[in-house]
Amino acid sequence: MITASGIKPTVEVKWERENFWIYGAIEPLTGKHFQHEYPKLNGEYFQQFLDWLSQQLGSDYAILQIDQASAHTSSAIRWPENIIPLLQPPHSPELNPIERLWQFLKKPLKNELFSSIQNLRDTASAVSAYAIASRKYSIN
Repeated sequence: MITASGIKPTVEVKWERENFWIYGAIEPLTGKHFQHEYPKLNGEYFQQFLDWLSQQLGSDYAILQIDQASAHTSSAIRWPENIIPLLQPPHSPELNPIERLWQFLKKPLKNELFSSIQNLRDTASAVSAYAIASRKYSIN
C-alpha cells in the first residue's frame, strides 16, 4: 500500500483466533481442585461455573476467593448457598491460590504455537494435571 510521506497506512487485519477460558478453584492445603472450560470470561459463564461448582461440592461448603473483575462482582451473580465469596484486595493476585496455578500453567504455553485449539487444550490439561499432582503451583 502506498501513502503520502509521513502517513502510516491503515489496513484492516482479521486474525482468526480460537480461544477458551478455564475457570477454576483450588483448595491449597489438599490440592482438591475444580476446573471447567468456557468460551468467554463474563458474568453469564461465571454464573454457570458457580452453579457447576456448587453441584460438584454437593453438601460441602467452600469459600471462593475472587478478584474484583466485573464478571465476578456483577449484581446479577446469584451465589449458591454452599459457596461464600471472599473479595481480595485490588491488584493482589498473589493472594489467590488459583492464580499461582494459572502462573504455572502459562509458563510452558507462552510463545508456543499449537496446530489446533484441541492441541492447546490437551497441553493445558496435561500441564495442569502435572502441577496439581506435584503441587508445583504451591508457594510452600
